Parts: sequence; structure tokens; C-alpha cells
Amino acid sequence: MIINSLLDTDLYKLTMMQGVLHQFPWAEVEYEFKCRDPEIDLTPVVGKVAAEIDHLCTLRFTPEELRYLDDMRFLKKDFIQFLRLFQLQRDYIDARSENGVFKLNITGPWLHTILFEVPVLSIINEVYFRDIQPHPDFELGKEKLFDKVDRVRASNEENLGFSFSDFGTRRRFSRNWQESIIKILKKELPMNLIGTSNVYFAKKYGLTPIGTMAHEWIMAAQALGPRLVDSQKFALEHWAQEYRGDLGIALSDTVGFESFLSDFDMYFAKLFDGCRHDSGDPFQWGDRLVAHYKRMKVEPSSKRAIFSDGLSFRRAIEIARYFKGRIQTSFGIGTNLTNDITEKPVQIVIKMIRCQGAPVAKISDSPGKQMCKDAEYLTYLKSVFKRKVAEGGLP
Repeated sequence: MIINSLLDTDLYKLTMMQGVLHQFPWAEVEYEFKCRDPEIDLTPVVGKVAAEIDHLCTLRFTPEELRYLDDMRFLKKDFIQFLRLFQLQRDYIDARSENGVFKLNITGPWLHTILFEVPVLSIINEVYFRDIQPHPDFELGKEKLFDKVDRVRASNEENLGFSFSDFGTRRRFSRNWQESIIKILKKELPMNLIGTSNVYFAKKYGLTPIGTMAHEWIMAAQALGPRLVDSQKFALEHWAQEYRGDLGIALSDTVGFESFLSDFDMYFAKLFDGCRHDSGDPFQWGDRLVAHYKRMKVEPSSKRAIFSDGLSFRRAIEIARYFKGRIQTSFGIGTNLTNDITEKPVQIVIKMIRCQGAPVAKISDSPGKQMCKDAEYLTYLKSVFKRKVAEGGLP
């Protein structure tokens, strides 16, 4: 089977899960799957996906895995004890073919559904590519990988301080291929590879697990906070309360970067270690972030900008070169690392669409990344934050 450990997920799912346990254990949510490539037909593999999910829902954290998590200073004892009892419940997730279209929904308590997303996306990817590409050319994949290694080594001669993490679990070609990549990168680029978002492989290969929050943390705050206009500040405040200085990277594009900056005042600018870019032009984003820190009387070079939006190594090195000496940079590289063995990776996501029965939305800075099932709510959300930005007078 594809998933054989509940650690085979991204760290940010566990860090958010702890926050949910402590602050919103009563919250009810709904997630929906979306394939951004309309020409891709996933219906032939729906039965295989369902069987893999059946197996996923039999898994439990092992004593060895729990000891590993317990050694992370930001994970608390009561959360580890909760994980000792945790098991994904099959009746919270439904994968089916509906009118010739692959459909998948996850509905239930946020605390008990949050860990579905990453392994389920990994399952869909691997099952799909097994079906359409049964004899992949792994030797060609290794050639591509060593081209990337050579590119990074060449950048080291510029003293860019280029560092990156594997962010490729959700859209990997296969579990075994991701593992092969991590082994090679650890050996060939020990000074550049700073970790992986995949907790299982971080444990297995002695790497640092990387991750803080994802969009759903800020999206859920739209329904959980007191006022919609203050929902982003509500999410950042509750994150800071949970981690007290650890995991201090803020995600900047859930309701658009301008809206983020209007909330990211001097308090948050000093409190958080940096910000993560996940949509929009990375150079413009970084320039504006540097300028914003200066306005907030914060030295930008003391902060970190993490880039994670559809990066190639060529692009990431260009960004590192551009911001050298202005702000610290690091990079999360996903699909280009773990799924360039195929001609065309599939663009699939699972996003929260409701919390407490109310719609929630992500307003991306990139076309096509926006996701909301309620057009009226989306219009209202945009108007609320547009008015806030205008009143805040941001450039």
C-alpha cells in the first residue's frame, strides 16, 4: 500500500492539528478535492483510491513514532497522548465517480479530519501515475536530478547561502521516488538541503522536519474569529499563543498580500521570524516585504523570506541572488523535485471550503489558485479586505 505510516505527511498538518486540539477542538469543517487540469480524467482510479484510503484509516502512530514527535520541543505532551489514541475515520471521507467526474469530500471535526489531505493527495497522484505510466524512466529522472545538483553546486561558488527543503509529498510521483531523491540530495548537497516537510523521511534520514502553518489555519479563522475583517489577525494571534516564538513563519497570501500587509503591523513584524510566499510574482513580493519591514522599523536582513510557489531550482537560485544581503531566503521545492519524471504533473489540491457550516475561501495572488464554493461569500470577502486595505493606506 502507498501510505504505511501516519508520519508520511507534511509537518504543518501536525503543527496545525495541535493548535486545533488546544484552541478549536469543537470546530466542524468540510474539505473538497479539485483538479486544476480539466482534461485529466481520474475516474478510472477511483476504486484504487478508495482501497488505499481504507488502508490509511487502519493506521496508528507507533510508540517509536510518538517518541520521535515527543522530542520536538514545540509539540506538547497532551498532544502526543492524543496522537497515541488517534486514528483516521473512514466515514469522514468519500471518494466517488459522479456524472463522469472524480469527486472527493472530507466532512467532520477539524481535529479528526486535518490529517487526511496530504496522504490522500499522495495516494491520488501515485495511483494515477501507476495507471498511465507503468514503466517510468527512473534513469532519466536521476539525470534530471543530478542536473539540479550541479546547478546548486555552481550557485555555491557565488556564496548565495542557497538553502532549500523538499516540499514534494503531496504531488510526488511515488513514495519510493521521493525517498530516492531525498537520499541522493542528502549525500550530494548536505550544506544546501536543510530538511523536508515529510515527517516520515525526516525521521528516517535524520533531517529537520520543515513546516509551520497552511492556508486552512487562516481560512478557518474567517468562521471562528469575532469579525471577518480581523480574521487574519485572529489566526496569527492564536498561532503565536500556541507556539510562543517557535514556528514563526507567517503565510502571506490567504486573502491576498496587500491584505496581509495591512494586518502585519509592527507587533507581528517583530514577533514572527519571517513570511512565506506561495502565489504571485516572487520578486515583487519580496521587494514589498523588505519595504514593509523597513516601514515597521525592522531590519529586513534579520528576517526570513521563504518561497514555495511552483519553484524550479533555476528560479529559486535567481530569487536567492536577487535578495542576497537584503533578507534571508530559503526555498521549499515540491513538484519540480518529486514529480518531474512525468511529462505533465497533475495540479490537484484539497482545500477547506466550510468551517462551522459557513463558507471560507482562499484569495490567491495567482490566477487559478482561488478556491471557494460560494460566489456570494467570495465577493463579500474580497470587498471587506479591499476596503480595509484602502482605509489602511498601503502603497
